[in-house]
Amino acid sequence: MRLRALFAGRAKRPAEPHRIPAAAAAGPGAAVASPPAVAAPSVELNLGWLTDAADPLTAVFLGRIGRALQAGPINLPCFPDIVPRVRQALDDPETTADDLVRIAATEPRLAARLLQTANSAVFNTSGVPVRDLRSAVNRLGHNLLQSVTMAFAVQQMRADVRLKSVAVPLAELWEKSMAVASICEVIARELRVPPDKVFLTGLLHGIGQFYILVSAATESDSIDVQSLDPALLRAAHPAFGRAVLQRWNFETIVCEAIGRQHDRSRESAQRADITDVVVASVVLAEVRATPERDLGPCWETSAFERLALGPKQLAQILSHTDHVLDSLKESLAG
Repeated sequence: MRLRALFAGRAKRPAEPHRIPAAAAAGPGAAVASPPAVAAPSVELNLGWLTDAADPLTAVFLGRIGRALQAGPINLPCFPDIVPRVRQALDDPETTADDLVRIAATEPRLAARLLQTANSAVFNTSGVPVRDLRSAVNRLGHNLLQSVTMAFAVQQMRADVRLKSVAVPLAELWEKSMAVASICEVIARELRVPPDKVFLTGLLHGIGQFYILVSAATESDSIDVQSLDPALLRAAHPAFGRAVLQRWNFETIVCEAIGRQHDRSRESAQRADITDVVVASVVLAEVRATPERDLGPCWETSAFERLALGPKQLAQILSHTDHVLDSLKESLAG
């Protein structure tokens, strides 16, 4: 199956018996809970391997927040509720553009950001400005709407005093997320597939790490992130990210791409898929962050063979990312 086919539509699931979740339609501060008639999405998160982890402190912490993620709704005290409200609305097949506009309008700062992004040079290739929120939502589409909403939420959280202890790793994570998203988009365009979903997936690649960092800072007995084993956190965050996105009812191919982002020896009978794009983009973002920018790790990663990207193309992708990243950050987060 070609990559284009994998982006054609959402994974099938039963239609939900409601038009738009009440929490999604409500204003800021509304409780984010699934309606009683709708079963909570299942979450795949294996915690058994933590029993053999070398660092007991990190293992116990990850096990505790992992079980909380398995058990119920995501509970991050600093997390703006606009993100799950937008996500719930988009998950309802009967949600209209007017519904999305009403939800976005409940958060004026997000509404302003959507207009700014829709009119930015990066996303307004026609050069024709939009002047109202509905036109901005229509121009951006569902995937970019989610990207802008997530970027807005991250910016709000970075300013929260409760997260001061993890401000530096959050800033580093955001920088990398933007780079991965940018690289994902370039690769998607090289393959001539719709880039918006790939961009969103790249932007969300670190959502598990985000969940871990915020949990460490906001638990009642908060943990110093510096005391946690970074290798263990790196190993764990893709699975946590997949579980978070499953809890938010993202489609299966996106969840799996996040969950397998570190699988550099992954085998596939298909020519290329969204997981290959994410794996390759994470590797390239890490290469970009090193002074020498040695492409060696690319040749040790099976995704690059399926993507058929050679040294010249990879160098061009890195150069393009350098060129557009500041504009992209300005477009999404101001």
